[in-house]
Amino acid sequence: MKKLVILVAIVAALAMAALGWFASGWYGSAQVSEDTAFIVPSGATLTSVAGKLEDEGLIGSADSFLLRAKILGSSDPIKAGEFMLPAGVSSAGILDVLQHGEALRRFVTIPEGTPSVVVHDILMAEPLLTGEIPVPEEGSVLPESYDFERGEERVAVLARMQRAMDDTLAELWPQRSPRTVATSPREAVILASIVEKETGVPEERRMVAGLYSNRLRQGIWLQSDPTIIYPITHGRPLGRRIRQSEISAINDYNTYQMAGLPRGPITNPGRASIEAVLNPAETDALFMVADGTGGHEFNATLEGHNAAVERWFALRRQRGEM
Repeated sequence: MKKLVILVAIVAALAMAALGWFASGWYGSAQVSEDTAFIVPSGATLTSVAGKLEDEGLIGSADSFLLRAKILGSSDPIKAGEFMLPAGVSSAGILDVLQHGEALRRFVTIPEGTPSVVVHDILMAEPLLTGEIPVPEEGSVLPESYDFERGEERVAVLARMQRAMDDTLAELWPQRSPRTVATSPREAVILASIVEKETGVPEERRMVAGLYSNRLRQGIWLQSDPTIIYPITHGRPLGRRIRQSEISAINDYNTYQMAGLPRGPITNPGRASIEAVLNPAETDALFMVADGTGGHEFNATLEGHNAAVERWFALRRQRGEM
């Protein structure tokens, strides 16, 4: 009897040791020595993910991981995406992150008024995206921040940016004011691109839109400097003063030499500028000039405008800029 008791005790001790070893392999630290990003491909199974974890040296054995996951882990499905595995995490912790954690969100930002050549530059410079893209059509991208997954194709991210512009126009166009001079969503984007380039003061957008709307109604040339620059640089900075020969150039964009809107947008306008064009301020202003604060002084008469220009020139001379 005594021998039986001893034997049972030994078996129990071995069972407890085995159970402890089994549990420690699950709840003890895995092989993640530092915070590590891990990608679960779309459609991946726990078996394939376990193999990937082993291949990347994050666990010792895929088979052991699967066995312990089946007995000790949750049966919830794993999620696709990129997840951050913290240093020292256990196998149990890894499974929990892949089942219940938040996937990493990475962002690429297109500022308001970014021309398409620069949109192309931004996307091509993002090292976590893949593939080639052409320069998108000017005015087709909505400036905004967009999330993406590591390894995602640039063409897919660009498509989302363009779809966002289409959706924004579809939303805003039916809400347009009777005061807008835009006869189509495309005209709204063209005029909004000029408004975007003409002021960096958000509060001025509707006023600038109202001024240009007045000029278009009256057949007055818009005379917007950014429309001179666009055919020269395609939206990149000119880096110097505009030459007289460029002011006199005849083309489909130079609004110093043509009535109406240019042939197309001169940048990618943001939502606020599109809203301003579709609901411009009620104003009799026809002229504007910088006021030295980053904004503009608006006038309804040439006499008032000329006086404002003189004040601006005097300020520039005082600053040593002329």
